[in-house]
Amino acid sequence: MTRASDFTETEAMVSVMANMMEADKSYWVVGGGPPRIASLLAQALYLPNLTASTEDGVIAPQPLVPLSPLMQFVSAKASYRGVAWTNMNTVCSLASTGYFDYGMLATLQVDPYGNINSSFLGGDYYHPGRRYGGAGGANEIASMCWHTILMTTQEKRKFVKKMDFVSSPGFLDGSPGARERAGLPAGSGPYRLITPEAMFGYDEETRYMKLLALAEWVEVKDVLEKMDFEPLIAPNLELMRPPTEEELDVMRVRLDPLGVTISDGKWIHL
Repeated sequence: MTRASDFTETEAMVSVMANMMEADKSYWVVGGGPPRIASLLAQALYLPNLTASTEDGVIAPQPLVPLSPLMQFVSAKASYRGVAWTNMNTVCSLASTGYFDYGMLATLQVDPYGNINSSFLGGDYYHPGRRYGGAGGANEIASMCWHTILMTTQEKRKFVKKMDFVSSPGFLDGSPGARERAGLPAGSGPYRLITPEAMFGYDEETRYMKLLALAEWVEVKDVLEKMDFEPLIAPNLELMRPPTEEELDVMRVRLDPLGVTISDGKWIHL
């Protein structure tokens, strides 16, 4: 494949996530946005038999793309040739019994322990500065999938020491057994967090966020300047590869020709 030289930040994130997906794993994907585009890209180029279920409960569909921005799930095209058309309660029960290896999510805010806020910013729950759509199925995805992969932009207002609200659990307070004490499956929790500039994981002992990889157009200091806290840093940072021209062609022509999702963020020129 041919290395691309001009792409958006969202296209970079989508490419990284799509290349992380594996043929022998099962995924529960949030309704729309970059995680949904990433699963469709993986299915189009690398994993035609990908087991990815939609937030509303359709198991392993083969969507008729492109999908309307308002019909990325809960629609006939999005659910086409699904193994089963179930509902959110059913897919939640499947996750609770261990059938989903990974959940794929996006967020407004994330803290050092991978907790997620998608509900409001500023004020309190009853008097928010600005209210958003809320967790939807994200709480169940973050609670019951074995691992979660999160996507967000690299901004200080997104990476915060203390969130305005916890919509979906990460490692909670980071203490040993915190998720288990809350009634969540043992051994589950956040796995990776992807931004246009970096990839993070979590320390196995402290559960604290750890920088694992960088995009080639930034340095460590650039990433740290866009965080409200300092993560742990792996001794040998990996390099995140940029998208390929073939991936961009699929994203721009087949998956999101209107650019509703993939046009977000600044342009990167290598």
